[in-house]
Amino acid sequence: MKTEFINISPVLPSSQIDRDVTWYIKNVGFTLVHKDNMYAVLKRDKLYIHLQWHADTEDDPLLGGSVIKIFVKNIQPVFEEFVKRGTVKKDKLRINTPWRTNEFGFYDLNNNAIFFVEDV
Repeated sequence: MKTEFINISPVLPSSQIDRDVTWYIKNVGFTLVHKDNMYAVLKRDKLYIHLQWHADTEDDPLLGGSVIKIFVKNIQPVFEEFVKRGTVKKDKLRINTPWRTNEFGFYDLNNNAIFFVEDV
């Protein structure tokens, strides 16, 4: 029997949980599932993003620079939604890349890259 992958729930570093939850709700269309001072869980359809607070010190670095790719079918409607939200500019959709995708991306407030990708 083959393994079935159900979903992915990346845990991204955050320096300010309240600020970042607000940003994901406003700019990415997620809703809040759980939040405390150190951790938050957000959801949109079958997608989950977890945010974990870090002090950004030598003992507890924020790091940033994580990358997640969300694969979709029919990328145009979600791209238009993010243009309307002000999350991305109209010229950010890359159509038929050399690696055979349509895609766009943006950074959250902690420099984590979020890409939406559609296989061509």
